[in-house]
Amino acid sequence: QVQLEESGGGLVQPGGSLRLSCAGSRSTFMLYTMSWYRQAPGKQRELVATITTAGDTNYADSVKGRFTISRDNAKNTMSLQMNSLKPEDTAVYYCNARRFINVYWGQGTQVTVSS
Repeated sequence: QVQLEESGGGLVQPGGSLRLSCAGSRSTFMLYTMSWYRQAPGKQRELVATITTAGDTNYADSVKGRFTISRDNAKNTMSLQMNSLKPEDTAVYYCNARRFINVYWGQGTQVTVSS
């Protein structure tokens, strides 16, 4: 079992930045592929970014060039640096850990982009 806890959400103006963090509970954190998902009101949850155990990254087209995912295995943490935020980035952001058939989710953190 891996427990995940997100932090760093909040209210930001369009064009602003936020940094989300996800803390994992186990020392085997490094064995998991980590991802950020988001879910806006009335919409399906969507994949935002992924970072593999090797550090390879992948992004949704809507956030490429604006968001950066990273991980620090020594600290069991993952981050999402979000720049040039847009109102359409407003959503609850979820941390996800995956290894083989095992999938774990955090409780989510709200990001609101509004003037």
